[in-house]
Formats: sequence, structure tokens, C-alpha cells
Amino acid sequence: MIVSDIFSQSHQSNSQTQLVNKTEQKQFLRFNLYDHTKLMLPIKQITEVLKIQFSQIVPIPQMPSWVMGVYNWRGDILWMVDLGHLIGLNPWYQQNTNRSNHTAIVLSPNKEKHNTNAEGNINLGLVISKVEDLEMCNVGEIQIPPRSTINSQLAPFLEGYWLQPQGDMIMVLNGQGIVAAMPNNFVN
Repeated sequence: MIVSDIFSQSHQSNSQTQLVNKTEQKQFLRFNLYDHTKLMLPIKQITEVLKIQFSQIVPIPQMPSWVMGVYNWRGDILWMVDLGHLIGLNPWYQQNTNRSNHTAIVLSPNKEKHNTNAEGNINLGLVISKVEDLEMCNVGEIQIPPRSTINSQLAPFLEGYWLQPQGDMIMVLNGQGIVAAMPNNFVN
């Protein structure tokens, strides 16, 4: 089976879902991991954007390499995640940056569901290169790529992709997928 056949089958199976949501507009935060990698997350899943110094992140032993450690965020523990490394790109320390300050998005994916119990209020700090802008996106325009074309490390975190009117492709991430990747023994 060729890629175009898979893509057309995927498109046909999602056509009914896309018709239902065709006019639903959602606001997203667009950001870069590196100069060439554009992504976005629903704004309803984001609590804030921070400027952090790497020296303020306390490493925790025996965690996956993409877990950078913990950060004191308003008196609470915020687990800091190297988002690029998590989704299969080079870790932040292998990037061509000499900055001691970086940007972190505070991801709160259950905030969108208006979850009020303590267990549902999970926050993660996603270390990124820079925030670009807010985007209004028609949810029906978010396309699901064929699984065969997606890096296996990226697949659990990818909601789909959106083609901007000027032709740029932006990956849409799934906040719940990012939280689900955290080890079972991490503490809020």
C-alpha cells in the first residue's frame, strides 16, 4: 500500500468528525522548539509562560533523560521536561544556544476539562526555544497524518498538523499525551 492510499483512507475515516467540528474555532499558543520546528498547544491547556534559568532546575536521579528535574514554581514543584528530547529531537544541551535563560510553558492539560480534584491538576514545565504568537485555528483544518509517516517517538504526543494560509506546517500537540509519558512514580 502506498502512502497516498493510506492518507486518503485516513482522510475518509475522519471526514465525518471533521464535518461536525468544521466551524469550531480554538485558540492555540504557537511556539518553536528550534528554529525549524513549529508546534502549538491549545491555550486552554496552558497556565502561563515562564522565563527560567537552568541553574534553578534541580536534577532528580533515576528519571528519563528528557526529565530535566524540578523547579520551584510559586512554592509548588513543577517538573521540567525537555520537550524536544521527549518527542525525539536533540536534547536542549546539544542545541546551538549559549543562553542560560530559556522559556517554559506551564502545561495543565486537565485545566481544559475544568477538573477540580487535586489528582487531576497536573502541571509540567515544557522547555522550549521561544513563544511565537497566539493562533485562532478552525479545528476542522487540523489534519491527522498517516501513522506510517510519523516518527514513533512523536506519535503519542501528536494531535495532528495544521497548514497555515501562508503554507507553513505546524504540529499540534496533545497535552494529555505529554503528561501520560511521565513516569508513574513522579509526584505533583
